[in-house]
Amino acid sequence: MNNFEFEQPLYILFGLIPITGFIVMILAYRKKEKILDVMKIKTIIPFKVLRNILITLGLCLMVVSLMGPQIFMGYAEVSKKGMDIYVLIDTSKSMLVEDIQPNRISRVKKIIEGIIDNLQGDRIGFIPFSQDAYVQMPLTDDYQLARMFLDVIDTDMIAGGGTNIASAIKLADSSFKRVTSADRVIIVLSDGEELDSNSQEVVKNIKDKQLKVFTIGVGSDKGGLIPVYDEKSNQRISYKKDNKGDFVTSRLNADILKKLADIGNGTYYQASLSGDEIQNLLKDIGSLKRDTSKTDKIKRLKSQYQYFLGAGILLFTAACLLPERRKLV
Repeated sequence: MNNFEFEQPLYILFGLIPITGFIVMILAYRKKEKILDVMKIKTIIPFKVLRNILITLGLCLMVVSLMGPQIFMGYAEVSKKGMDIYVLIDTSKSMLVEDIQPNRISRVKKIIEGIIDNLQGDRIGFIPFSQDAYVQMPLTDDYQLARMFLDVIDTDMIAGGGTNIASAIKLADSSFKRVTSADRVIIVLSDGEELDSNSQEVVKNIKDKQLKVFTIGVGSDKGGLIPVYDEKSNQRISYKKDNKGDFVTSRLNADILKKLADIGNGTYYQASLSGDEIQNLLKDIGSLKRDTSKTDKIKRLKSQYQYFLGAGILLFTAACLLPERRKLV
């Protein structure tokens, strides 16, 4: 029995329906016919009872078929090919600007969600950054886990203001485990308003020739004001002001992101409501070199549902051909 298992074991509960119906039928029959002679019951079984027994057994076999019976045939080794991808996520306060709906940080998370949905075998990790950067999620091929980590990313994760793309790239570069010949990918999602412009120098100094840097600009040239929210109610109460008391307008700095991608042998994309940047990015990284990341053992199972279904139909058909009562001469 260790070699036998069911794909949907809880479907056994459906078997209670024909069994319960059969029990009710037997009780009703005994009451109706007033069977008193036990020996007579064992000798003469009305066709109606036999018919219902066959129907019940047939339905039970169909329920077993519905449960998806399978025979274990052994294990098979499946190799997964992939590469490592670190996603660098700008979590500075400027990512709250609503020049792309609903706001920049929400659009970033939507883009990453689209990337995760299309990964097969690649490992992905998250590095949020503003003034500083840290590895929020190390590289993993558990995409459900990645969605959970993505869910909690917001602009309150890192204290301090500003956008330090350089520190995030340095951290990503040092976090890769260079044990395969596969390409490595950094994806930067930001509005490009960095504290200084040394991120390009950082990319130039990276010695790993298999590292590709892709960038996605999130925001617009027109830009927008940076909302300020109440910590308790989470309601917008104002907009950020500079030292002179003027409202601060945050705009997309695409030039920095374009140069980063160019130096890093990658491509720059502009975030849009249509989501075209997701498919374009996936197409580009899809052509990169991958290596065998790991080998998994999976069960080889052979379905047996057809035998139970066939037997159930056969019993059901036989029951329908029987008369309800035996004619006594």
